[in-house]
Amino acid sequence: MQRANSNLHRRGFTSLHRLQLVTPVPLRSPRSAAHPRASAQVLLRLLAWGILCGCANLSSGQDSSGQDSSVQDSSAPAIVTLDSVPSVREAIEETEPLAGEFSPRQAAIYLDRAALTWQKENQCVTCHTNMPYLFARPALSSVQPDSGEVREFFEQYRTVRWKEKGPTENQGFWPIVVGAGLTFHDIQTTGKLSQVARDVLELMWTAQRADGGWRWPHCDYAPMEIDDHYGVTLAALAVGIAPDGYAESPSAQAGLAKLRMYLKNNPPKSLHHRAMLAWCSLRITGIASDEERAATLKQLLEIQLPDGGWSTAGFLTDWKGLERDDGQPLDIQTSDAYGTGLVIVLSRELGVPADDPRLQRGIEWLLSNQRSSGKWFTRSPVNDAGNLISNTGSALAILALQACGELPGWPF
Repeated sequence: MQRANSNLHRRGFTSLHRLQLVTPVPLRSPRSAAHPRASAQVLLRLLAWGILCGCANLSSGQDSSGQDSSVQDSSAPAIVTLDSVPSVREAIEETEPLAGEFSPRQAAIYLDRAALTWQKENQCVTCHTNMPYLFARPALSSVQPDSGEVREFFEQYRTVRWKEKGPTENQGFWPIVVGAGLTFHDIQTTGKLSQVARDVLELMWTAQRADGGWRWPHCDYAPMEIDDHYGVTLAALAVGIAPDGYAESPSAQAGLAKLRMYLKNNPPKSLHHRAMLAWCSLRITGIASDEERAATLKQLLEIQLPDGGWSTAGFLTDWKGLERDDGQPLDIQTSDAYGTGLVIVLSRELGVPADDPRLQRGIEWLLSNQRSSGKWFTRSPVNDAGNLISNTGSALAILALQACGELPGWPF
């Protein structure tokens, strides 16, 4: 604990940031401040940080000195906004140099830019960029405030797009992604299930198929957009972590009964999907047993690489018929943030202490492998597809650091 506290102070976190360094307990309510969402609240935060005058020219990406505001790390944090980001996403390159040292502020800026650029360019929510952004971004709010525009965009699915008519069964992907993003963000900020998140979770059940699953993108983009199974476990995870006993509501109970039927009839094809089962089954009964969770965790920890990290592709070697599109073998020897972050988060959720040597080696890998932009690079295991999985990996890296006390506010 002393190491975690000293690291937090060294990285700019103080008592003002309400440090919450506790052993994970299911559904422990976080005590962090409510997240800003309205433009007036954003303005107040700007005033509070004392940067209203002479702040960075975000639209040009430069401050008054002509420096690139996307990479500088000054003491006055300029908020990244939808207006300030480019209209086309920036390339995610493996060749990007490593950062000299871990910067939580730079991580926040990268996540903001990635999520808002995706929103601006595509006008949609997605499981690989802006959903995990809502999972992880609150962990960095004390060193870099955000505009609240991603949260607002997710809420608009309920208040605007689905105001009169909810999603159809053919649109089952959307309420899962929106519901998971809002629910995780709620537990990371207020600790209470917002009405808009509850409404979206209710709509999620209306789009559930008779077999208990949902329509999910099959984009050959493993491990998240390649089959329906991931979407089902993501839905279960969202319901399980939802505060205020949502999982016990009549609609949730009816939907979960069908969800369990789907998982029983469609066993996981890979270690990755068994990891997702282990995570969501912590709070939803009848999905995986204690013994199955322990076996999955043991398998994950056994494939830690010599440098301390894990490879996402290493979770997919038992998926029969899964091959890279370019004909090359799966790269199971290169550590990445998605694999490393997922194993550390799951390990903490399953009760592995933060000071476990295996987790600490993983944490050291994360701290030393951030890129200069603030992201962590993850190569897409099957097809490079812009390596957008790096955005999920960057969010998981933040969650892993938070779960081990390197960042404040872990809510579980």
